[in-house]
Amino acid sequence: MTHLVLGSASAGRLSVLRKAGVEPTVIVSDVDEDAVLAAVAGAAPEVAVAALARAKADAVAAQVPAFLAADCVVIGCDSMLLLDGRLCGKPGTPERARAQWRAMAGQHADLLTGHALIRLRDGVIDNSTCETACTTVHFGQPSDSELEAYLASGEPLGVAGGFTLDGLGGWFIDRIDGDPSNVIGLSLPLVRRLLAGLGVSIADVWP
Repeated sequence: MTHLVLGSASAGRLSVLRKAGVEPTVIVSDVDEDAVLAAVAGAAPEVAVAALARAKADAVAAQVPAFLAADCVVIGCDSMLLLDGRLCGKPGTPERARAQWRAMAGQHADLLTGHALIRLRDGVIDNSTCETACTTVHFGQPSDSELEAYLASGEPLGVAGGFTLDGLGGWFIDRIDGDPSNVIGLSLPLVRRLLAGLGVSIADVWP
């Protein structure tokens, strides 16, 4: 069995994998995201989120315990919302989240998630791959009171684009075009394809 190592603290990504029959080991990376973005300033949005994902996967791969590094795949992900040509990460504060929602209410935007996979075998990197998935999100228009209640919940402050699909924010998503798991933070169809490229079948990661 090939073990999966999730290089993310995201509860959404962990939930996606668990519901898909996988119990990954979680190792959180300590990557300076601002420094990574500065290094790829001017690059296409898809390239920027992929660079973040790769930096996280690289950092985690260096920390994998020997018993897992015998045969595992590290998955690093990073999500950002592309709205009107601008990449939006985690708002961090109610004020930024409020401004974010006022800009995207009634609009549509692309949720980009970079996926970087690194296969370790016998303690060394055997192969790696990286790609970005895109899902278009169509936002509803929450009332002022609904938006303030949502902000008060704290949920939108620490998630890419200031919303969730699988939480309270789901009330304000009219529809999506594309893979829903990508919006939560990890695209199952893309990960399956990337794993296959590394010589790993989904049957190899199911317990």
